[in-house]
Amino acid sequence: MAEAQGPQGRVLIIAGSDSGGGAGIQADIKAVTMLGGFAMTAVTAITIQDTTGVHGVWPVPLDAVTGQMRVTLTDIGADAIKTGMLGSAALVEAVAECLSDHAQMIPRVIDPVMISTSGHRLVDVKGVEAIRSELVANARLVTPNAPEAEVLTGKAVETVDGQRRAAEQLLELGAHGALVKGGHIPGSRITDVLQTTTGEWLFESPRIDTTSTHGTGCTLASAIAALLGQGASVPDAVEQGRDYLMGAIRAAKGFGRGDGPVHHGWVLDEED
Repeated sequence: MAEAQGPQGRVLIIAGSDSGGGAGIQADIKAVTMLGGFAMTAVTAITIQDTTGVHGVWPVPLDAVTGQMRVTLTDIGADAIKTGMLGSAALVEAVAECLSDHAQMIPRVIDPVMISTSGHRLVDVKGVEAIRSELVANARLVTPNAPEAEVLTGKAVETVDGQRRAAEQLLELGAHGALVKGGHIPGSRITDVLQTTTGEWLFESPRIDTTSTHGTGCTLASAIAALLGQGASVPDAVEQGRDYLMGAIRAAKGFGRGDGPVHHGWVLDEED
């Protein structure tokens, strides 16, 4: 394979699918594409899902997941990796081994998806421990929301100070960067805390009054991965990714009877 020179925005997404199109692989592809990247996928599970909840999960066999990873990495290559729903310790370990074999130097954005917006648990206890031990270390960025950060670090995340403590703990676990998101913390403003090995950044924005929040975590992590894959620094990728997500939330069309999806294509609407 002849490698192109410089970052090309190629992002391999390792995550589950969402039949409703608002989260998971579907949201990831949309976000990466809207931000100028090229999305490739390794589907880890097929979910029967809509805006009201997750109605079923069908895991993809481990060999099929790692096979998807291997062929895309060895043929097309990647400039960033983004992980999402990894439902078991065995899958986490298989993904980690494949990344070590084929993508050791490629920056990774680890979105530790644990619970769906509707409250459905998407990873078992052993899977959480595997994420902590196998994927957090050496990640370019880990992007937990407050409840996920609490599970990963064992620290309460109810304030900005709690977010800071959790981010510090994730760096101690070996991550190069941690973005502890504040959307689950009550208040009229949302603060996301980014810490890296070189500094700390706080990103604040008004809370948008909406129920269209399905897939926000997937969308943000994939937006960041797309930007990193095009050469952006972590702070710049987080800032631009947040801007994209806020626009997608504001432009949401209110689809569905539950927590509706954001509008990933809002950038195209503004170009018309």
